Amino acid sequence: MDLNWIVISLQETEWILATFFMGLMAYKIGLPPMVGFLVVGFIFKAYGLESTHELREIADLGVTLMLFTIGLKLNLKSLLRIQIWGVASAHMLITILFYAGLFFALSLTGLETFADIDIWAALLIAFALSFSSTVFAVKVLEGKNEMGALYAQLAIGILIVQDIFAVVFLTASTGKIPSVWALVLLGLPFVRPLLYKLMDQVEHGELLVLYSLLLAVGGAAVFELVGMKADLGALIFGILLARHSKAAEVAKTLYNFKDLFLIGFFVNIGLSGDPSVENLILASILSLFMVAKVLLFFWLSVKTRLRSRTSFLTSLSLANYSEFGLIVGAIGVNNGWMSQSWLITIAIALAMTFVIASPLNAAAHELYARYSAKLRYWQSETRLKDELPVDVSGANILVFGMGRIGTGVYEDLNYHFYNKVVGIDFDTGVFKEHGIYNRKVIYADVMDKDFWGTIDLTEISMAFLNLPDFDKNLFTVKQLKEKGFQGHIAAIAMYDDEISLLKNAGAAAVYNFYSEAGIGFAEHVRHNLLDSKKRLKNKPSVKGNL
Repeated sequence: MDLNWIVISLQETEWILATFFMGLMAYKIGLPPMVGFLVVGFIFKAYGLESTHELREIADLGVTLMLFTIGLKLNLKSLLRIQIWGVASAHMLITILFYAGLFFALSLTGLETFADIDIWAALLIAFALSFSSTVFAVKVLEGKNEMGALYAQLAIGILIVQDIFAVVFLTASTGKIPSVWALVLLGLPFVRPLLYKLMDQVEHGELLVLYSLLLAVGGAAVFELVGMKADLGALIFGILLARHSKAAEVAKTLYNFKDLFLIGFFVNIGLSGDPSVENLILASILSLFMVAKVLLFFWLSVKTRLRSRTSFLTSLSLANYSEFGLIVGAIGVNNGWMSQSWLITIAIALAMTFVIASPLNAAAHELYARYSAKLRYWQSETRLKDELPVDVSGANILVFGMGRIGTGVYEDLNYHFYNKVVGIDFDTGVFKEHGIYNRKVIYADVMDKDFWGTIDLTEISMAFLNLPDFDKNLFTVKQLKEKGFQGHIAAIAMYDDEISLLKNAGAAAVYNFYSEAGIGFAEHVRHNLLDSKKRLKNKPSVKGNL
């Protein structure tokens, strides 16, 4: 079998093998695979290999698909919150002033590294360092199954505001004014009914995949055609489809495609420069400044009346530097505004912050639990509507996780124990959807130590755990037991080994989702057959021809 068509940009099958094994190695030591992909890029660069046009195209396609899927889940109204546009704008302004002032001051000291920096170069480098990585944040949030959490929505919103600033800069710096035809894009909302009708026609399967790819890539192409940023087009087309009933299915369909192409993005970063010792030292120092970046995000967030936990998790998601910094730097180099050496430094600092931020984000909940007392000192006494204390008074049954399974459990229990059931979910979209159907659902995150510190379980006799992630189910069982909960705990699991772990933690009953679904279906059919036989048996006989 000829595999050359697979290795479009890597030229040798060994490159794919190296990328796979480095990603696997990173995963096995508790880091996201993307860290391994970054390392592969550095190794390739050390051996004299260069990034290719094809690899850059693959990387760009990955980013395009990622922005399209973000658009599918985005509520534009959320960007108007002060916690998003206010925090994003203030953070970027303070960061630029700090870095620009620092670099320009260092240029006056006579240090060779900063000798070629004037005030405009200092501002440009500072601007490049003011962004946070959209790719990194989305990958981390998806890996933790927390894209619907409030802090994740805030982080994504801040990243989109930053992207808007990037689009303005790219348009201004390239001297490329959008074509007059760009005004036609204002009519895109009127095309939405047609897009929806076509989406209904393709139904499911390969046509849905093809149509989704067409919208993502086609949307990018349309914007680029009229002089706008292509990635912005993918985001806008995703937003246009966000209200369609198949939006979640489309996002899930493109998930693996996006991940595959983003591998090229991370490898390409590693190939972006040949570092000197000076670059490595300066990049290491810049990577340490990510601590100040996190602290600034945290301070600004709590000042907008967010809880310390939400502020902390949001800030960690935005800790690293961004791929947009490389784009800004590349434009600066091409226009002669900054040296190639600084572009290499930014690329290395970006990769370093990826490596540092990955384990920190993986342990984010544990870190907050450890330092929650100190972090709560900074939060405001006033609570936003999204973060009011949890009240389950009057309820006897709690349903954790209100997705499809949880909703079914809730409806059945509420039928038998009317008005005694309360659902709990951390996904803001799910929470709002249940409000439409007047279900008693509370917005809360089981990974939140503050939640367990305030919830009163004295009247609760049963708890059903239907969370989408096994670790969250296990954590919830342990927290219930730590609270002294004596009621009945039932949970779902996907695999047999998970069942024993949940039971050992204290769950009284654990159900394998797949096997129980089959048993439930068989039981449903069996009851229908028995009912049919009874009806036939009791039906009076009719003689003669019909």
